Amino acid sequence: MNTSPHVRRFAELRLTDRPTVGGKGASLGELTFAGAPVPPGYVVTTTAFDAFLGALDPDGEIRTAIEALDSEDTEAITRVVTPVRERIEAAELPEEVAAAIRGHYRDLDSESDTPGEPAPVAVRSSATSEDAEDASFAGLQDTYLWVRGEDALVENVRRCWASLYSVESVSYRRRLGLPEHDLAMAVVVQRMIDPRCAGVMFTRSPLTGDRSVVALEASWGLGSALVSGDVTPDKYVVGKVTGDICSRTVSAKLRQHRMDPSGSGVLEEDVPEYLRDEPCLSDEEIHELVTLGRQVESHYGAPQDIEWAISRNLAPGHNIYLLQSRPETVWASREKAPTASPKARAFDHVLSLLGGAGSGPGGSTK
Repeated sequence: MNTSPHVRRFAELRLTDRPTVGGKGASLGELTFAGAPVPPGYVVTTTAFDAFLGALDPDGEIRTAIEALDSEDTEAITRVVTPVRERIEAAELPEEVAAAIRGHYRDLDSESDTPGEPAPVAVRSSATSEDAEDASFAGLQDTYLWVRGEDALVENVRRCWASLYSVESVSYRRRLGLPEHDLAMAVVVQRMIDPRCAGVMFTRSPLTGDRSVVALEASWGLGSALVSGDVTPDKYVVGKVTGDICSRTVSAKLRQHRMDPSGSGVLEEDVPEYLRDEPCLSDEEIHELVTLGRQVESHYGAPQDIEWAISRNLAPGHNIYLLQSRPETVWASREKAPTASPKARAFDHVLSLLGGAGSGPGGSTK
């Protein structure tokens, strides 16, 4: 087995490893520890990122330049980050980092279901500040699906690192005032399954915040079609206590993402006509997903936003996988935030609404 500070397997990880493997990596390790059905994989750690960035920018000029940016000045952000991304995507990895990434991929490849063919993997960014309860970086960094071969893997790891410096990601970090010198990027490398359908599961209602239900969304093929908004998914709402399916909406699902027949990359295509109005999930699959969702929520002690997939090649009862879990942030943040900042007097609350926050009738703070 390969051992290196630059790479760690899911089975070695817990949530406490977030500083070195990022939000996604730590969550996948925690899910694996909890016994959830997670496809195998490993994480290219922040140690690898720091070694790479240290070789590329030994004086730390990139991070200093980004910390000086105004979050509202999109033109300046674009001007600074564009050459940074280009440099990262073109640079060679330090030899020990590249060797660790390739070596662990060969270990994963040796477990491939199709001997003689490189194992297909998902390559996902995992920033150290993402998927936390007080910030959601979902969608701000890159993910690459159905990547095959060592060279393609290394290329896509670089592209994930570069996505840390997208205009959207940098603008978001500047708005939050996050320090660049404490920020790093890990990268998840995870065996892909060929899904019949995939989707997301919220262990509280994303519409009302109701914690007594689980909400499911599902579409044919890869979940990337749903996440990117290319398809209107089926939707289900299930009671946690009774298991009753309270609501069921089967949509016309016109588009799907699936493995490219060439064996590498993702193909976007129309859903066959006979499947468009068919439900993605059976009642048995819905209940199995809800059971898993409740177990994950119980393990974390908080409502979760979970990505899942159902393999087209495995038997029922053994074909559901969890691909990611993050804390639900929208309703959690609403529950934490006070309706108004505390004031010394009730009258001050009225003034704050009128634009005179905290001032008395004479304009002085009382």
